Amino acid sequence: MGGNQTSIAEFLLLGFPIGPRIQMLLFGLFSLFYIFILLGNGTILGLISLDSRLHTPMYFFLSHLAVVDIACACNTVPQMLVNLLHPAKPISFAGCMTQMFLFLSFAHTECLLLVVMSYDRYVAICHPLRYSTIMTWKVCITLALTSWILGVLLALVHLVLLLPLSFCGPQKLNHFFCEIMAVLKLACADTHINEVMVLTGAVSVLVGPFFSIVISYVHILCAILKIQSGEGCQKAFSICSSHLCVVGLFYGTAIIMYVEPQYESPKEQKKYLLLFYSLFNPMLNPLIYSLRNKEVQGALKRMLEKKRTS
Repeated sequence: MGGNQTSIAEFLLLGFPIGPRIQMLLFGLFSLFYIFILLGNGTILGLISLDSRLHTPMYFFLSHLAVVDIACACNTVPQMLVNLLHPAKPISFAGCMTQMFLFLSFAHTECLLLVVMSYDRYVAICHPLRYSTIMTWKVCITLALTSWILGVLLALVHLVLLLPLSFCGPQKLNHFFCEIMAVLKLACADTHINEVMVLTGAVSVLVGPFFSIVISYVHILCAILKIQSGEGCQKAFSICSSHLCVVGLFYGTAIIMYVEPQYESPKEQKKYLLLFYSLFNPMLNPLIYSLRNKEVQGALKRMLEKKRTS
């Protein structure tokens, strides 16, 4: 590449090619969405912790999903808001690597948590008599911790492979945060191994779990159709449809981003898809679970009634 190149100490995030007026409009809009993410997922966490009726494995995993959504939004959205106000303000190399590592950790963890949640629903609906003996609190805690640990370890693999690479310019990163594929494009060295690992990781964490969720829900659907009680069938379908909506939003976006060949979708289109994942998914998840889940709605009503009477 040449002997007179210098390493990059910071990156300049290009964000979106828009004018100053639209930047200010998006700053206000994204700030509002960020508040909704914190309030919505914070409400879900508060309801689950305060209402004893929600102290079940399903809501235990849902609380972890809410934590992941809050953490993922806090990792990417503030930097995006800073870029909208000060487009020329760079991010340090260490800050960029940290943001990328955290994003990958949270994304991997969410993948695994959604698989665990589908397994929980499979056991609850297909094996209801054995549910309490299979999904003990020890098992639930082990599954949740395993999801977090594997998520962090998988992200660490990408970080370890990326850090030895040299970055020698240009320092402009064509994204609104330090996304791994955008960062790799700025490397001077051969990134073939890194790209293969990203694809391998995406296939193992996205495609494999996605098909396991599909298989679980095929069994769940068959079990739901056999339920004699109309009320029981409706309750089971309502809970499972909420989870399926979240699975569809998350896996649909992630598979297009990291599994689909690079030439199939324009770079800008994938950037907007990642914006949807990092900003809209965490905002929609609590809405989906609260609007389609009568138990969450009931917990919210009880909490509001307690506040009125106190």
